[in-house]
Parts: sequence; structure tokens; C-alpha cells
Amino acid sequence: MSEQNIHTTEEHAHDEHAGMSKKRIWQVFFILLGITLIEFIIALWAIPGKHMSQGVGNYVYIALTLLKAYYIVAYFMHLKFEKLGLQLALTVSFIFIIYFIVLMLIEGGYIHDHMPQL
Repeated sequence: MSEQNIHTTEEHAHDEHAGMSKKRIWQVFFILLGITLIEFIIALWAIPGKHMSQGVGNYVYIALTLLKAYYIVAYFMHLKFEKLGLQLALTVSFIFIIYFIVLMLIEGGYIHDHMPQL
């Protein structure tokens, strides 16, 4: 009886992380490597060589960095394999944190520009 219980527990643990095979890990690794190479090309060649403006380069760089963050959180932190409720709760919380940081930066800039210097 206990042998059957151990066997089913092992199967459950194996099925729980079945989405992360070695092949999938290497695929995500090469995706992250490719994104990083594109970021290096933008930072070291495109912007200094005036092939891309600084503003456009910054937006592309931020988008690529967010894409990398998604892959890291989704696959290596196993969020992709969690229930939808947890994914939504974490995503909404993250969006609000970023929103509040942006608001504080805007407000700080306003105070800095409009307050008399002491």
C-alpha cells in the first residue's frame, strides 16, 4: 500500500513540472540570448553609429528588456505553469507598482521644477 502511495506521489511531482523539459529550457535560453544580442547591438552599434535615434533606441531597449523579464518570470520562475488567478494577481500588482513609481517620478520632477531653491 505504501509503495503505491510513493509511486503516485512521484508521478504527481513529475507531472507538475512536465512543461519544463530540457528542450524547452534551451529554447528559452536561446531566445533570451538572442534578445540580449539585439540589445547589445542597439547599445553598442546602432545608437552610437547614428543608425537609430536615442529616443527610439530607448523605447526598443525597454520593450526588449520587458520581453526578457517575461521569459524569465514565466519559465524560470514557473509562473507560466501557475493558475490564472495567481498570474493575474501578480501581473496587476506589478502594473500598479510601476504606475505608482512613474507617478512619483513625475511628481518629483514637478516639485523640483516649481519649488524655489533654498
